Amino acid sequence: MFRKFALTLITLAVLLSACAPSAAPTAAPASTTAPKVEPTTAPAPTAEPTVAPTTAPTDESITLIDGLKREVKLAKPAQRIISIAPSNTELLFAVGAGAQLIGRDDLSDFPAEAKAIENIGSAFGKLNTEAIVALKPDLILAAEINAPEQVKTLEDLGLTVYWLANPLDFAGLSENLKIVGQLAGRTAEAEQVSQSIEARYQAVIEKVATSSKKPTVFYEIDATDPTKPYTTGPGTFIDKLIDLAGGYNIGQALKDQFAQISSEELVKVNPDMIVLGDSAYGVTAESIAQRAGWDKLSAVKNGAVYTFDDNLASRPGPRLIDGLEAFAKLFHPELFK
Repeated sequence: MFRKFALTLITLAVLLSACAPSAAPTAAPASTTAPKVEPTTAPAPTAEPTVAPTTAPTDESITLIDGLKREVKLAKPAQRIISIAPSNTELLFAVGAGAQLIGRDDLSDFPAEAKAIENIGSAFGKLNTEAIVALKPDLILAAEINAPEQVKTLEDLGLTVYWLANPLDFAGLSENLKIVGQLAGRTAEAEQVSQSIEARYQAVIEKVATSSKKPTVFYEIDATDPTKPYTTGPGTFIDKLIDLAGGYNIGQALKDQFAQISSEELVKVNPDMIVLGDSAYGVTAESIAQRAGWDKLSAVKNGAVYTFDDNLASRPGPRLIDGLEAFAKLFHPELFK
């Protein structure tokens, strides 16, 4: 579970002051201890925003400034791309450049087709530089989970690397889609996906604005220590998504973007809902109901404990819109009948 927390911490700590199939948030099993937690189904996210190529890559030189303020030049759109971040892999597939991807990091597991692409190592550990060089990429797409030292190591091998900064908001996500589309020669597809996300975003915002309720939400990231689980504080994209979806993140009261909260403090705050971003690691409504003192929480008593695919909120890629929609349906189901 610590690995999951490390991924979330690195990918989100720099977001707005602020890598798994897009599974629907599902109900956690009902508790077998009193009080009984009834199965509750969280809303399913919509289909992945992946677009099939509609145009052939263009042949034109490209010069861009990346997130590290480096000038990156391509004689033409990249046709042999290696992604060393799962968010980048999802962006590439979203703009129709999946067939141009010849290598990916070991966390790039979405969409399913990505798993068939050669694994060139870990963004957090060691990259297989021999395999990377042997693949003869014309572009390596890095992200904020990749340390600048990794970028330098790859550049010292004579490789072209573009470091894509995390988006600060949905406008930034749209910009990233367009950058990736330009690098891959898929500008038309990138524009199409961007417009689709914008329309979906506006639809959520307009619906949520009609509701007067704003449920308090505890989003659990890592419960390695169940007496002091990690949650998301102010200034993260998860915090922003919860707010945009019409909820109130109780972690906003914390000082750090990622911090632990004691069971005693959680009981005092008594959130309306508990969302388990660590459910992929076996955390369920049943298991949290068995934690000391948690049976007193209204969310546990009322069956308002939900499992959630954390990749929809923690990966700074195209599925963030799925995360926003899923949160909104969770917080305001009456608006999405």
